[in-house]
Amino acid sequence: MYHHISLLDRWIQENNEFVNKWQQQQREGDSSNPGLNQTSLRWCSSKFTKLLIKIQGISPLPEHAQLELSVVYNSCVCATAQSQFTEAELLLRRSTERVLQMTDDEPPSLDPLVFWRTVLKSVKSKTFSSCILHLLCLQWAIWLASCQLKMIEAFQEDLRSLYETLCGGHGDGRKIEHKGKASDNILLLADPRQLVQLLQVCTLIAKGAEMLSEGQSSEALSCLQTASSLSAPRTLIAYTHHLSGCCLAHMSRPQMALQCYRKALETDARCVCALYQSMLIYRQLENTQAEIQALHLLYSTLMLPPVTELALPSAFLLSPSLLLGSQSLNSLLSVPTALSVLHNLAQKCVLHGRLSEGVEHYLDLLAILHSEEQQGCVATSQVPADVPHLPKVPELYLEAAAALLMSRRPADCMVLCEEVISTTQDVLPEKWVLEIEEQNESVTRDVNDRMAVLLWTGTASLLQGHCYTHLKDWKQAVIHYTRCINLLVRVCLKREGFQSQMTSSDAVVKKGTRLCILQKLKGLSLAGRGISFTQTDQLKEALRDLQLSLQASPEGVGAGLWLGEVLWRLGRTQEAAACWEKAWSVNKQSSAEGLPLYLQEPQSGPLLDSVELQHRIQELTPT
Repeated sequence: MYHHISLLDRWIQENNEFVNKWQQQQREGDSSNPGLNQTSLRWCSSKFTKLLIKIQGISPLPEHAQLELSVVYNSCVCATAQSQFTEAELLLRRSTERVLQMTDDEPPSLDPLVFWRTVLKSVKSKTFSSCILHLLCLQWAIWLASCQLKMIEAFQEDLRSLYETLCGGHGDGRKIEHKGKASDNILLLADPRQLVQLLQVCTLIAKGAEMLSEGQSSEALSCLQTASSLSAPRTLIAYTHHLSGCCLAHMSRPQMALQCYRKALETDARCVCALYQSMLIYRQLENTQAEIQALHLLYSTLMLPPVTELALPSAFLLSPSLLLGSQSLNSLLSVPTALSVLHNLAQKCVLHGRLSEGVEHYLDLLAILHSEEQQGCVATSQVPADVPHLPKVPELYLEAAAALLMSRRPADCMVLCEEVISTTQDVLPEKWVLEIEEQNESVTRDVNDRMAVLLWTGTASLLQGHCYTHLKDWKQAVIHYTRCINLLVRVCLKREGFQSQMTSSDAVVKKGTRLCILQKLKGLSLAGRGISFTQTDQLKEALRDLQLSLQASPEGVGAGLWLGEVLWRLGRTQEAAACWEKAWSVNKQSSAEGLPLYLQEPQSGPLLDSVELQHRIQELTPT
């Protein structure tokens, strides 16, 4: 017996040394260095595993039970913190079965719920029953971290009892009192009482997110409001307010949702998901200025240095981010990358009259991309499918070029266009057939990529043509518009079961598809060349191009107005008046939806005075 007690003392000392060493490493180490933390964690895990092997190398003894279960607890904490859930569960089960041998109970069922209920009943009156409760906390953590919410739901009564027992004021759970000297106290890596508090709030958050994803917004809201009343780190409380806002947004209560997002930000100023959702609400409400302001704040917050996640002091190893890993929750907490937000901000500013501000944002974006390209960095990180991605770099160049042109900076616009052309012209196909399905315009990824290169090059030539019309250099404008047209005629459209044909207005296309962009690009380039011909009195050529432009893109307002001008000059006044009336009836906003910024109708170059055109029409009308 003396040998066993002496051995027990030595093992307790080893356990406590490892816990103290880990805590010292956390105090002295760099908490922002994940590599260093993982190295310390692996060291700690190795030490507890070796100690447990020694303890379990002899037959299970009641006087060893508390120590053995405490070391099992510490070892499982390390395994769970490294996301080794299967290993941790296996260790829990085997070690608990060993303890049951001391109570002379039959090996419990393989079913986890039956297993734990049998264990809890068997050791209820034993001195080490509190240790079993601690292990049950870890089982709860494993279920939560591995997204087994149904298991937690099925065991909720027992887990509620566990929560009440550990949080009922029965002393500090960080130590297990061993009968004997005070120095025999057995230290634990994580305080079970604080861990169970963390598990309770995280479970409610995960459950609320799951309900919300299943369309049970009202039930999810109730669950999240319960979570917000619990004691938890401010990051988690902010999540409860944020998710409550998501519930209210799904229930078509945008103003109440905004209040919840605001509360989330008051709780945690870095709750970027609440900022992002607020921006989406402002967009839904068509409050453009508030949307732009939210984008500004979101980008600034995303660009701040990352902050190390703060967890409960004694539950440091099992952090909220480890416990909250469900796909539903990740989707609700996801936000675009900082560069994607900057792009969105630049685009919104340009489209809503804040040109100089939008141009600066575009130039900042290109500068960051250029810097990351030189450093070999990736500009965007992995984000869920329902979160906007950053467009390809050539598209960003073209959007920035269009913004510069709108700001009356044609020289800068042409520089960016040349950059696009220089990187794409060598890979342009001489001619190729684009095959599409009869029922939709879906194309293969390879075809999409090749077509994208052609569209980028064509758009760059189109914008250069716009630049020269702005400078009133009509000859150069015609040259660049013609380059764009010559690129587009390389594409032949082939519908399933039909012979090849040139792309034309009779091809029904969906907004935002490559074919839609192709048609719009063709319409704009023909319109630009036609307008340039008009300025040099080449009316026959102008008439041809403007008519072809409207065939390719019937919603072209500029082409319609200038076609009327050409017809007027040719003496076909009634036809001119009809063209103007038709052009004015086009819904500009609807026709521009789903199109890139660089395919908007140009606002520079020669423009017609609508008032003068109205006077002309009135002169034709008999009094």
